[in-house]
Amino acid sequence: MLSLWAKTSGTWINVLTIMLGTGLGLRLRRSLPPTMQHIITQALGLTTIMLGIGMGQSLARVRIGVIDGVIFGLVILVVGGLLGEWWQLQDRLSQLGDWLKSQVKGGGKFTEGFVAASLLFCIGPMAILGSLNNGLVGDATLLSLKATMDGLAAIALTGNYGVGVGFSALPVLLLQGGLSLIASLSGLVLTSPASNTYILSITGIGGLMIMALGLNLLEVVQIRLASFLPALVLGPLAIALVTALSGVSNIFLN
Repeated sequence: MLSLWAKTSGTWINVLTIMLGTGLGLRLRRSLPPTMQHIITQALGLTTIMLGIGMGQSLARVRIGVIDGVIFGLVILVVGGLLGEWWQLQDRLSQLGDWLKSQVKGGGKFTEGFVAASLLFCIGPMAILGSLNNGLVGDATLLSLKATMDGLAAIALTGNYGVGVGFSALPVLLLQGGLSLIASLSGLVLTSPASNTYILSITGIGGLMIMALGLNLLEVVQIRLASFLPALVLGPLAIALVTALSGVSNIFLN
């Protein structure tokens, strides 16, 4: 029987690295000129786009019945985005950031930093697979790797946005810790995650969202990224529905 720490250790490590990265970013922010801080943010934006492209290619490996995986991802992203706008997810997340800003008397780009960091740290297969592995077998390796990456990203983001980045540790704690605890109670067994259709759909759709975040960081365009969050859930649900209606033979990898 795994202890609570064993089930959630990766999440707590991730929270710690985000806080440490934010603290170091605040120190560097006071010593680096704005032009250098901007360069660091641009480097993070470019790297984020590269990671998103790699993740997005997962959709090309999947077909849902007669539907190509890329087309499937587009449809799910559109439907998820429409739902997100209907539910006003972007505005609600910004309101949460504004509330936190008022509570801690944060200034500047507090809300923008909270939103950008929360989305960057919570979207992607490492958060999902790492949490599942941690909860099921107590393996925090994947989340520890993610924690290192998030800590470095927090340094760069804090240089541009400020202390709001550190408060992204709250949604990370809720999402990853919650997934780990749910997995530990469910008895779920996840076989071959690298070729699992459900995981590939989440990875691909999440990759498109990560690319959008990179474009936001580069200030190329401001995409209402939180509105697309329902797509991460709709993808696997759509696959499960097709599986139930037509059988697993119609869902396969290229």
